[in-house]
Amino acid sequence: MIDLNDVEKIRQIDTMNSLITTENYDVQFGESLELGRNFKITNPGRKFHEIIVLGTGGGSSVAGGLLRSYLFDELEIPVIVNQGYNVPAFADSDSLIFVVSHSGNTEETLAAYEQAIKKGAFMIAITSGGKLAEMCRNDGVPILIVPYDIGHPRRDLGYIFIPMLMILSKLGVIQDKTEDIRGLIQLFSTLKKRYGAEAPVEENPAKQIAMDLYGYIPLVYGSLDHYDSVAWRIKNQFGENSKLMAFYNVIPCLHHDEAVGWDMPQELIKNFYLLMLRDDRLDSPKIKKRKDITLDILKGRMGKVKEIYAEGNNRLCRMFSLVYLGDFITLYAPIYRGVDPTPVDVINLFKKKMAES
Repeated sequence: MIDLNDVEKIRQIDTMNSLITTENYDVQFGESLELGRNFKITNPGRKFHEIIVLGTGGGSSVAGGLLRSYLFDELEIPVIVNQGYNVPAFADSDSLIFVVSHSGNTEETLAAYEQAIKKGAFMIAITSGGKLAEMCRNDGVPILIVPYDIGHPRRDLGYIFIPMLMILSKLGVIQDKTEDIRGLIQLFSTLKKRYGAEAPVEENPAKQIAMDLYGYIPLVYGSLDHYDSVAWRIKNQFGENSKLMAFYNVIPCLHHDEAVGWDMPQELIKNFYLLMLRDDRLDSPKIKKRKDITLDILKGRMGKVKEIYAEGNNRLCRMFSLVYLGDFITLYAPIYRGVDPTPVDVINLFKKKMAES
């Protein structure tokens, strides 16, 4: 195993600097705020019936999920995250559609775009370029061009999520979130000193958890109304960053089905490492009780159980404090095994095979 106090070795294994990119979320989200502020959009004067996010993967689709979770009790219309090749039948001229592909070449998103443009929906694209930018220019669809980085959108969550918030505000769908975003940027500046590579294991919860879960299957439990998509993000990051199969579910929903699976044979359930997402402000009394009961039951069954708590002065901060911790945990987990966290060889192989005639 790698000594996570050896910063030089950590940087050497992390060949594409995903840790540095994550440490610099304060910079990225600050740039994203300016991108959103400077983006010119004309309000079409329509009353939208729903928001549809066309996008896939750990950046685009998760950004749509986080948007839905963050605005759960403010938005008066639903947010639908559409990850496939087709758009739902209800998409029409009353739909607000975000077309999100970091590369601009995601085949599912491009196929869904071609259907959506025929529906007459009000569409906005967020991309670094590619075929999507070309199609949008031909069709007169507004485009927000974001930095390309290295083409791994999970590292560029701010460039996707923050502009959507700003655009919704410009369209009068939600209240302005500038101050909340500035608070989040400040929180990132604080937390990176706690979770970054320079922070020693003894003082770094992200490194401690990454080491502790070695040899286990990660399981992330979030909760409604605001931590479902946070759990989804962390689960996805275990896949892409850590090269680990991982799973997630949501309280209270899982208590009506998955919980029965806790009676699986001990030799199987002992292989799981549960990360329970908690918030002493946003968790309602009933959700808190359900989490307490869940932990009481599973501490004697699963291999390990760990609670991680949200922090920050507003909902955006509290949600993203756990996103941020999850990102660091999932980066240190493979580095601890001597594995570079950035390459996604299986995804590239799949794309290559899909392109074959």
